[in-house]
Amino acid sequence: MQDEETLERARAGDGQAFRKLTEPYRRELQVHCYRILGSVQDAEDLLQETLLAAWRGLEGFEGRSSLRSWLYRIATNRCLNALRDSTRRSREQPAYRLEIPLPEPTRRSDPSWLEPYPDVLLDELPDHAPGPEARYETKESVSLAFLVALQQLPPRQRAVLVLRDVLGFRAAEVAGMLDTTVDSVTSALKRARATLATRLPEGDRDDTAPPYSPRERKLVDDFARAFERADVDAILALLTDDVWLTMPPLPFEYQGLGAVGHFLSTIAMRDDRRFRLVPTHANGQPAFGCYLLDPRTPIAHAHGLLVLTVSGNGISSLTRFVDNSLLPGFGLPRTLGG
Repeated sequence: MQDEETLERARAGDGQAFRKLTEPYRRELQVHCYRILGSVQDAEDLLQETLLAAWRGLEGFEGRSSLRSWLYRIATNRCLNALRDSTRRSREQPAYRLEIPLPEPTRRSDPSWLEPYPDVLLDELPDHAPGPEARYETKESVSLAFLVALQQLPPRQRAVLVLRDVLGFRAAEVAGMLDTTVDSVTSALKRARATLATRLPEGDRDDTAPPYSPRERKLVDDFARAFERADVDAILALLTDDVWLTMPPLPFEYQGLGAVGHFLSTIAMRDDRRFRLVPTHANGQPAFGCYLLDPRTPIAHAHGLLVLTVSGNGISSLTRFVDNSLLPGFGLPRTLGG
């Protein structure tokens, strides 16, 4: 059998054979790490750690599970170790200075270090059907709403829910990956599902327009035109009544047309500020690189990444990531010419 021959060559130290074995799983393992960690860079780091550990430990792979399951075991446990390592999670947390005081938010949350994931990388996912016990489709399981809810779970519950409900591994497989019992996995999954049910209402799952659909494209195009004109009333006409505006990692959240409209008028578009928006996609959702026009020059400077959540016939969430260092991952420049 060719796979057995490749495995034996890899065990004997053949790096090319090892790459042939693991390359089909590289992107899905990175997305798995991203779901658990919420950071694209940390996910890539953990992917490299996983592959290195697999290379070093290949001799111990006895074939009692599939190679894919074995790699997921390594990746999951590396992610859990990383989450326990507070230094890893704190090293990427710069202090953001507010340009001006912000209005009183609808609510304050903990700082969120969730990062957006470029859709161009999702396109590289292999066409693996989730296991029969999966409850979420790939698109939904990388959406910002799902990722935000997932980050609220304790690490072990987070891992169990992803392995069971996103990837569809059986409870016994997950127990083996985490060196625990089936009862423990079942209990963790029950608690995780209960928490997600309060943060990810079932109704939200059915109303979102299909990505790249004509309905979504028209709504997004209308939004871009209104935003670039700084037409707050036109923007508000495209939003749902209960729309949320968030700005990770800042802990300020604004809900409703009144709060969002006030923020746009007094903060985002104050003093006749104007923007250019460059379309992209993140987490299976329409997004824009935001660029603030310089009134003295023909140059526009990067001003974060804006991700839209489309629900029903409107936009139910505006998520502006304020970190400009995220833009290169989407193929977007730091400045635009005139």
